[in-house]
Amino acid sequence: MPIEDSSLELLADTLESLDLPARGQFLQRYFRAIAHLDLRETQSVQIWDEMLARRRELTDLTGRQVSLKTALTDVLSSSGLLRLPILIEYDELKRLELNAVTDPLTGLHNRRLFAESLEKELNRARRYSQPLALVTLDLHRFKEVNDQHGHPRGDDVLRAAAATLKNALRTSDSAFRIGGDEFALLLPQTDSPQALALCRRVEAVFAEMLQPLLLAVTVGMDHGVAIFPQDAEHPDQLIRISDERLYRLKHTNHTKPDNGSARTETASAPGPAAAPPSARVAPAPQPISIETKRAPEKTESTIEAAASATSAAISIDVNPAPAQVFTIQRKAERVSMTGTNAYAVLGDPGARRARVLDLGFGGVAIELDSSQELPEYVLAVLHVPILPPVRVNLKPVWKQQTTQGGFRAGCAFVS
Repeated sequence: MPIEDSSLELLADTLESLDLPARGQFLQRYFRAIAHLDLRETQSVQIWDEMLARRRELTDLTGRQVSLKTALTDVLSSSGLLRLPILIEYDELKRLELNAVTDPLTGLHNRRLFAESLEKELNRARRYSQPLALVTLDLHRFKEVNDQHGHPRGDDVLRAAAATLKNALRTSDSAFRIGGDEFALLLPQTDSPQALALCRRVEAVFAEMLQPLLLAVTVGMDHGVAIFPQDAEHPDQLIRISDERLYRLKHTNHTKPDNGSARTETASAPGPAAAPPSARVAPAPQPISIETKRAPEKTESTIEAAASATSAAISIDVNPAPAQVFTIQRKAERVSMTGTNAYAVLGDPGARRARVLDLGFGGVAIELDSSQELPEYVLAVLHVPILPPVRVNLKPVWKQQTTQGGFRAGCAFVS
């Protein structure tokens, strides 16, 4: 017999030995505890007696012993006193609460929790006089994915966007799916340059994650940023400003002619005839040096160009012909990687490993633990947080011995 049935049997035996007033007082408290019923003592005794009689009746009908719990539930239900009491485990309750605020497709928080979280983070930002960044994002040409590939592939794109956001955020940040292909980020203690750097990093990683899907449509991720308290101090104002900036950026980016069209127009423009391939001569090697010989201190926003710098390196041919080594002039923007886990594996198959100090469109600064001579050209694999490994060809352009016995070198990207 289950424990709860045994306890009821013991309770019934005990109540038989009590006089009527004591039995009524006990049962009144008992029904209040188990069913939240406020009954008079006489009502409590009457229900208990009906339960005993119902048990005998059900036992005779079924030909087997019926438990007191079954009989009691039947009496309370038939009398209208039992209104479907809900008994639930704590873990199950927390699971239900989490499901209520979670988007089932992407696993991100939903719009219901977004409004609550925005108000809460704004209050915290006001209290501690800290900035708060609100980022709204949506997917460009997402409808075309559903039209051409079907909704299951569109769901894959949404899951890829959610995975990108989850991997890019700190533990204090929050990501939400607030619409069909619309997302939002709450970034505490984040100013405008830091938020914009994160957006560019997210766009680059999202493009990488979409490659295995082999889409016929180029899906992009547009963003709009609003900062508390510089832009606004109230939730509605921040949402409106971030939405306006999102659609302004979308209009600017996607109404310009694409690169292919621009190249076509340039090629068809009147002017001197292009030289035949046989007459073209590769320019002489002019490596781009890294001006600094010391890595700057890392700040919260120092990784803002890492994604675009490394993506630029992806397009470089890593197997150059020795007779045609030249450099590509790029914007001289450098990003400190000090304090991150960025590193470079030098050589093939990669016997040496160096720390990446800074990274730019033109090259990279590295540091080794001991003084080592580097060859004229070095094949390396760069490992930068958030991005996949990138194979590049480096040309050392300056070297420096550190006071700790290490060795620093500035290398230019060459192809």
